[in-house]
Amino acid sequence: MKPGETPAFMIAVSMRRLFLLSLFILAIQLSSSASGNKEELFIGVSIYRSDDAFTEEERQWIEKESLGQIPVKVRAAENKQSLQNDHIAQFIEEGAAAIIVNPVDRTASGAIIEKCRQADIPLVFINREPLADDMAIWDKVYYVGARAEAAGRFEARIFINYWFNHPEADKNGDGKLQFVIIKGEPGHQDTELRSEYLMKTLAEAGIVIDRLDEDTALWERERAEDLMSAFLASHGDSIEAVFANNDQMALGAIDALQNAGYFSNGRYMPVIGCDAIPDGLEALDDGTLLGTVLNDAEGQGKAAYRIAYELASGRIPDEAAIGYPLTDERYVWIPYTMMIQGNHLL
Repeated sequence: MKPGETPAFMIAVSMRRLFLLSLFILAIQLSSSASGNKEELFIGVSIYRSDDAFTEEERQWIEKESLGQIPVKVRAAENKQSLQNDHIAQFIEEGAAAIIVNPVDRTASGAIIEKCRQADIPLVFINREPLADDMAIWDKVYYVGARAEAAGRFEARIFINYWFNHPEADKNGDGKLQFVIIKGEPGHQDTELRSEYLMKTLAEAGIVIDRLDEDTALWERERAEDLMSAFLASHGDSIEAVFANNDQMALGAIDALQNAGYFSNGRYMPVIGCDAIPDGLEALDDGTLLGTVLNDAEGQGKAAYRIAYELASGRIPDEAAIGYPLTDERYVWIPYTMMIQGNHLL
């Protein structure tokens, strides 16, 4: 103790030093906490299943778009709405900045929206459009997809071009088109609207249509192969065309047709699909798939992530940020493109 320094003075100095040290430690903790929160910022992604070729392609583009930005956590519901509900609850508990959802059941979207509204976590739905009433629940809900009716019209236009340039397409010469449809998931907007507008457009072109059969293969190649085999057993060579709601099912139909001797020795069957997945484009190249409709997984994946990123950053998404125009403020429609054999755009 120096001359003139009392014990009380020394105690006061020690207390001041201790106080300043405590402030320093607290500042370090707060800084570390803030840094940790920044590192933990993420966007949740829940897809309806992991083995769907188109959905898988969308997931890949979402992940690519996220590189160097807010990272994503991806979980697959394996076609179980209860599991997807659990994923949403987990994302909310983990503090997601935004959530992208490819719903298992579009009619369950309202419950998902309400959960996220209560937690104030913005939502972007992709590929499966929620009901309009559900979209109206909250202004932080967006949808990215493609107009299903356009896909149906484009499938029809691919075939119309073939029908009027190939008289042999009318195999029995009765002036009518006998065809079958392999449909996707019942109730899905792509299933219903693609099928409806396919037939409308064929009829509008002056083709007399005779639908021999239709059934669902739930978007799956193996189911479609079994279904096409059953169609051939029932209708044989009277089938003049096969339309499928997606490429996976079109490829399944092609598998069954090849097993029945088609695509060799002059036997041909026009098959048209939708999505333009890689395997579908290979089938275009080898001549077994007449045409498909490009459902732009890249565009949808990028747009969905960009919207989620803007919302997670506290901004209102606009066309400049998304790269695509907004319709009715909260819908982004990615256009389809027709593709025919040789991968030529039509």
